[in-house]
Amino acid sequence: MLAPKRNFHLLLFISAILFTHQLNAQDVYTEFDEIEVTATRLNSSLLNSSRSVSLIEKARIQNATQLLAMDEVLAGVPGLYMQNRYNFAQDLRVSIRGFGARSAFGIRGIKVIVDGIPETMPDGQAGVDSIDLGSVNRIEVLRGPSSSHYGNAAGGVIFIETESGSEPGFIETTFAGGDLGYGKFQLKTGGQNGRLNYLVNTSKQTLDGYRQHSKSEGALFNGKFDIRLNDSDNLKFTLNYTDQPESQDPGGINIGQVTTDRKSPRDRNLSYDSGEALSQKRIGLVYERNNPEGKLTVRNYYVNRDFSNKLPFKNGGSVNIDREFYGFGAQYEFGESLSDRLSLVMGFDFDRQDDDRKRFNNDLGKIGSLTFDQNEKVNSNGLFLQSRYELGSWSISSGLRYDEVKFDISDHFLSNGDDSGEIKFDAVSPSLGLNYNLEHGSVFLTMNSSFETPTTTELANPDNSGGFNASLKPQKANNIELGYKYAMDRLYYEVAIFDIDLQDELVPFELENLTGRTFYSNVGKSSRTGMESLMSWTLKPNFVFDASYTWSDFSFDNFIDKNNEDFSGSKLPGLPQSFAHFAFRYINENGLNATYNFNYSGDLYANNANSVKVNSYSVSNFRLSYQVNKGNWSILPYMGMNNIFDTEFNSNIRINAFGSRYYEPAPGRNSYLGITFTRSM
Repeated sequence: MLAPKRNFHLLLFISAILFTHQLNAQDVYTEFDEIEVTATRLNSSLLNSSRSVSLIEKARIQNATQLLAMDEVLAGVPGLYMQNRYNFAQDLRVSIRGFGARSAFGIRGIKVIVDGIPETMPDGQAGVDSIDLGSVNRIEVLRGPSSSHYGNAAGGVIFIETESGSEPGFIETTFAGGDLGYGKFQLKTGGQNGRLNYLVNTSKQTLDGYRQHSKSEGALFNGKFDIRLNDSDNLKFTLNYTDQPESQDPGGINIGQVTTDRKSPRDRNLSYDSGEALSQKRIGLVYERNNPEGKLTVRNYYVNRDFSNKLPFKNGGSVNIDREFYGFGAQYEFGESLSDRLSLVMGFDFDRQDDDRKRFNNDLGKIGSLTFDQNEKVNSNGLFLQSRYELGSWSISSGLRYDEVKFDISDHFLSNGDDSGEIKFDAVSPSLGLNYNLEHGSVFLTMNSSFETPTTTELANPDNSGGFNASLKPQKANNIELGYKYAMDRLYYEVAIFDIDLQDELVPFELENLTGRTFYSNVGKSSRTGMESLMSWTLKPNFVFDASYTWSDFSFDNFIDKNNEDFSGSKLPGLPQSFAHFAFRYINENGLNATYNFNYSGDLYANNANSVKVNSYSVSNFRLSYQVNKGNWSILPYMGMNNIFDTEFNSNIRINAFGSRYYEPAPGRNSYLGITFTRSM
């Protein structure tokens, strides 16, 4: 809950400013009343939602950046901080209000959902390597704890909707290339054929990288088929295939090596050929029946993922995981049987994960003898209820969810003993929101909670044996926030202030004999207070200015580590106290599209002790395109430049890395060119 002495005056001051401005506002911008938020399960308009929600539409996704990684697209979302664009072996590090910051690789603590199908596994681990931004239509981001909606690992939600086919149909081809060995090919087609709407997209991307030993290669296929069965029934079928045969990991280096040669890898990463390879197949089905009595949504999916990874040490340094995760869920939103003032949805999620995990010795890049062999199963079951009651200008939202997450290990490597066993966690996650509609916007107050279990990888024992680290517990958070959304002619902005109390936060550490592998422990308590702001202003019909700013104070209140070192009062490492984004876009009727964006990241700490500070930096990027239409053909050449002013900064900071190897330097100025051909059919 909010600490009164620390936050009362801040809340009062900001509230007074917001209400004073409201009295002087003119010219309501009614478009925002019509923008629908779907990630909250119980749909509402953007202004009527009692949540901090950010929306990114197709034009800002596909026509404003290089699309090398998702952080380019989400850079303007307040409260969301991202690192690691250039290391595809570690995946993008995404944090929302501090959730996910601990991740050594992949995404933790944040739910990722694509076309209604979870990309986050039952244990709470997610990745974005199978998401092709070239076919994304819309992204919604729920900022802050959302476990009452989505259960485990929902410190925030990234809800992605891919494109549907257009009418008339089209076929589109893109060729692009540039510095750092960048190359991309994309082929996309879509249309409407009777009751069938379809969109198929395939792409291949290569990147040599800025640093030595950072090459990556990947191909994606994404298909979406929407079948209108009758006036009330609809079936959506999605297919996704990912193949990444090579993603090298140059590793983190110390400040001395950064000063000497920013492009150099860590020597052990080079010697042990660190990196990963993966392939993934995903099938998803979403059935909807929508009639006056109510709306039924049923989902079913299956994912198979084959993953191999080489870490920079010998003993167990080669990992192979044959993974399956699948699930079934349903929700029902009541219709005419309820009062017009009341909206109600209830449902369940059943998700399963089955990992065959083996570890082998890494003999200087060659796979050696077997050292670890176990099957890991995760069962996640959740029941939820969401409601909203409207009374004049007021609306009250509430939610309740119960989750049970069970981890079960069967040890098949018995020469060092049988480490089989199981652990079960459960949690009840409530939420309550209050929204008041003003003439030109809305004010909301919301209270919600989240819980987050360790993932199967994070449950590993620090002694490098099999089984679970039974001392680990889920982290739990309580959040309260006050927000204001304002819309007038050509202007939209929002402000939110929040306070989060978090128990048993999971934090990473490395061991001297296993550097390159990360383990986890719980701390007693931490607190997170912050302010997020966002503005979008259309200065003229063709000129748009976007800005966002985030300030936060994330601290350990009570933290004594395994070595009995007291870090109480330290700031959470890996996160800046403030960061900002500014973007100018010019689009005219003749096909010219120019975008300039500026990103600022403040100082941050690299370790729990806060003894190593990483300085602030700012980076500017530019993209220019010009569309020419000739009959059924459209030709779109484009060019872009990243890091225009050649700033030296780090694309990632490895938190608490042993040997002070915190830094992964980012490239300097680099550019790219591309051309897209589109033909209407």
